[in-house]
Amino acid sequence: MTDAAVTPGSQSGLRQANERRVVDVLRRDGTLTQAELARTTGLSAASVSNIVRGLRAAGTVSVRDTSSNGRRARAVTLLRPPGTVVAVDFTADSVRVAVGDSEGNMLAREEIDYDVGSDAERAVRRAAWLAETTLQRARIDLGTVSSVVAAVPGPIDPGTGAVGHISCVPRWAGFHPAKALTERLGLEVLAENDANLSVLAEQHRGAGTGAEHVIHLVISDGVGAGIMMSGRLFRGAGGTAGEIGHIALDPRGQVCRCGNRGCLETFVGANYLLDMLPQNTDVARGPGPVRVGDLVEAAREGDPGSRRIIAEAGTALGQGAAIMANLFNPDRVIVGGDLAEAGELLLDPMRRAMELGSLGSALERLSLVRGELGRDAALYGALRMASQHAN
Repeated sequence: MTDAAVTPGSQSGLRQANERRVVDVLRRDGTLTQAELARTTGLSAASVSNIVRGLRAAGTVSVRDTSSNGRRARAVTLLRPPGTVVAVDFTADSVRVAVGDSEGNMLAREEIDYDVGSDAERAVRRAAWLAETTLQRARIDLGTVSSVVAAVPGPIDPGTGAVGHISCVPRWAGFHPAKALTERLGLEVLAENDANLSVLAEQHRGAGTGAEHVIHLVISDGVGAGIMMSGRLFRGAGGTAGEIGHIALDPRGQVCRCGNRGCLETFVGANYLLDMLPQNTDVARGPGPVRVGDLVEAAREGDPGSRRIIAEAGTALGQGAAIMANLFNPDRVIVGGDLAEAGELLLDPMRRAMELGSLGSALERLSLVRGELGRDAALYGALRMASQHAN
């Protein structure tokens, strides 16, 4: 095979294709000399030399002097695959984009406030614009992007890619975010539930490091759980595994958006918590809309009403987590989301409720901790999944 036999196109396209051939061979076979690379890829020695020089300058390969059959040679070792990955995170009130290298390390990040839940198509258009803008500001060519993963605040059917009908963005029901973003960006996009991506990130580089069976609770407008068993994501048959927010705690409680009464979400969801604040408190009378962060700050400063609301939320969350502990027997339960910033004010009543509701053997090796990656957990998880998909 000659160099000209590679996919037709521009000179830069030909070079990129040849670089990919060299990288693929190094990934498959390990360290090789430049002469071995030329024989294996079918490229000329001069082409391999130029490609290796460029990959070395980019930090993709290392080169050292060696010998082969008694002659001097240059051994080439792959350090990291080339390419860029992109993460998109749709939250209820914002769109976030991160750009990472081939290992999933974050290189750039941008965020805009946006009412994501109002219109799925418009949210996708804004996300595509923000992704392109972030790449431009980072001086990264869209053509170098090898994988894109989008985080969505709702269950995703693994077979169809459609958003489930019960989520924090009800107008997205039946929408296919991966397909829509693929059409906008001209790149293949994967869509995944935000809690699943959060547990992937925390297990890789956060509070779940070293644990094999991890459950990550994400508390926002609703409550979701990312479940990792034996180091693998557990999504369930239709992608709804981990919808812990709809565990029924009180058959006479408030009606939940899912149609049932007394779901966990009605005890710990942001809107329900904020509705419990007395209107005559300093927190409720503050400028602008009251957020969960305001409630947490007031609790930390000693406000008794805010502390009571968070403690009761912790008890309810512990009751739900106790059920998860009995079912999955994890060794780590991580709590993320704005409410998690309350720390022990939330975690202590959680532990007490779990002790009452779980088997002793289920708690024997379990540790309950706060997430370490904060509001960027889903972004880091999307970068992680994108890098795995690209490689």
